[in-house]
Amino acid sequence: MASSTLASATDSPARLPAPRRTFLQRFARNPAALVGGTMLAVMVAAAVFAGALGLGSPRTLGAEPLAPPSLRHPFGTDDLGRDIWTGVLFGARVSLTVGILAATTSAVIGTTVGSLAGYFGGATDNALMRLTEFFLVIPSFLLALILVAVSGPSIANVILAIGLLGWPSTARVVRAEFMSLREREFVTAARAIGVGTGRLVFRQILPNAAPPAVVITSLGVASAILVEAGLSFLGLGDPNLFSWGLMLRNSREFLRIAWWMPTFPGLAIFVTVLAVNLVGDGMNDAMNPRTAQRGRRRRGEERWSR
Repeated sequence: MASSTLASATDSPARLPAPRRTFLQRFARNPAALVGGTMLAVMVAAAVFAGALGLGSPRTLGAEPLAPPSLRHPFGTDDLGRDIWTGVLFGARVSLTVGILAATTSAVIGTTVGSLAGYFGGATDNALMRLTEFFLVIPSFLLALILVAVSGPSIANVILAIGLLGWPSTARVVRAEFMSLREREFVTAARAIGVGTGRLVFRQILPNAAPPAVVITSLGVASAILVEAGLSFLGLGDPNLFSWGLMLRNSREFLRIAWWMPTFPGLAIFVTVLAVNLVGDGMNDAMNPRTAQRGRRRRGEERWSR
């Protein structure tokens, strides 16, 4: 009887994250998160339907060079007569692809390192945390620049370089969650009935440690977009793809006579990064209602003190 009770407890432990419906309700009650979600949905739609919304290819020539915004060209044209509106739409594909894939790569590496360090502890923890600290003290953008310069400017190399350098924060959070969860009752019960290490880690502990990692991953998308734009601006982006960073690079010589060339790609980067950050903050508040309540209480006290 006791063993069956323990088995049922370990098969369906009390999960720490809120139920899906509760999470969506909390997220929907956050105005900033809804604004960010709407903005991000617009950017994703622009990337998906760039071919239908744009004026052909972003590399198509033929229009008047350096033409200001008009009905024909809403964002104007660049020095070669290419439509900037179309370039911004197709650039969304590159930025969002790099952001999502690089952040996912970082999440996989960070979750793996944090899980091993937090579960086994001891020498394994010390070795993995020293490695994590090594990557934390290195300027990530500088190292990404070196990696892409050595390996060659391609979209795959950019994603890999960003992903290999963005995992330490995820690893530290997952490690802390594992160190807390490995002593919980349902983990102890699972060990008592002989549950294997793999099932214990992936079926019992990892699902409970996932929410903070998901939030960090969502915020990592914004960082990856900024790094990709910086690399492209320095000429280390994929030359075969039209990105926002490349558009900013091409506009350097025309800042004074064609303000629209850097303005609209820059606004696209700003809006996308802001939207991702708002969504990430909203997810954090929805998954950690106590944190959100403390923040609201603190803001209320500040208003009363004034």
